[in-house]
Amino acid sequence: MASTIRIVSRSSPMALAQVERVRGLLHREHPGLVTQVVPVTTSGDRWQGALSQLGGKGAFTKEVDAALLSGEADLAVHCLKDMPGDRPLPEGTTVAAYLERDDIRDAVVLPEGHTPLTLDELPHGAKVGTSSVRRVAQLADSHPWLECTPIRGNANSRLAKLDAGEFDALILAVSGLHRIGLEERISQILDVDAMCPPIGAGILALQCRVDDTDTIDAIGPLNHVPTWREAHAERMMLHALQGHCNSPIAGYAACAADGSLSLRAKVFTPDGKKVVNAHEWAGALTPDELGMATALALLRQGARELIDQIPH
Repeated sequence: MASTIRIVSRSSPMALAQVERVRGLLHREHPGLVTQVVPVTTSGDRWQGALSQLGGKGAFTKEVDAALLSGEADLAVHCLKDMPGDRPLPEGTTVAAYLERDDIRDAVVLPEGHTPLTLDELPHGAKVGTSSVRRVAQLADSHPWLECTPIRGNANSRLAKLDAGEFDALILAVSGLHRIGLEERISQILDVDAMCPPIGAGILALQCRVDDTDTIDAIGPLNHVPTWREAHAERMMLHALQGHCNSPIAGYAACAADGSLSLRAKVFTPDGKKVVNAHEWAGALTPDELGMATALALLRQGARELIDQIPH
């Protein structure tokens, strides 16, 4: 068993809070274990333009992967939703554990001190800050009177821009606000039927080198099997669709108390005018097979055409 584990992560307040959660769990399982934090600033953190110009979500993981593969670190903590789904993990690495899933829903956040409002109550032309094509597509359909305005940066910097008057509202992940201790900023929590979440929402993935058996053994007890099943179903579906960073794809798997697993998924046009959706149950299928079956159901309805017509 490893005596020291070096944990690499993005250097944002939320990412470091996530690392502290992992460190706490590791110390509970292995009281004598020493953990060290190796923060990195990724190209995605530095860039303030469209992610597609940097090659998509890989901009948030490239430097983290490099630290892991070079031996500078032993373990990486990722938000699963930020890990590219259209290509495999870097050769020589694996996700060895998934923490128990947090809230998958999105939230409406208003400027500090503002009277709580719902999306329906926001005035015509209100500027809603989000750079998520998934959120933009759904809001364009459900709330066409709102103006979705691009915003980049970590949650803390986005909230600062909101409070400075640059936006009338933000849409942020409920789980992220909880992780940085700012859940009191939530004005409304959006039901998944109103705002379908991103693939991997609320899941922290622990990545390490495939040959590092000491680290794999150490983090093994942290793996939450129902979340592992949900993650595999969702990620296989995303991989089979071969979407890119401009593809509005949403969905979530749910593992019921009796062990039954289902997967809902949607593919939108950027303006939200067209949507294909599927809801499949695993039955005897493995999570990966469920993900593939759900992708095929979407493709039969024209998901490939919707994805391919979006520039990237």
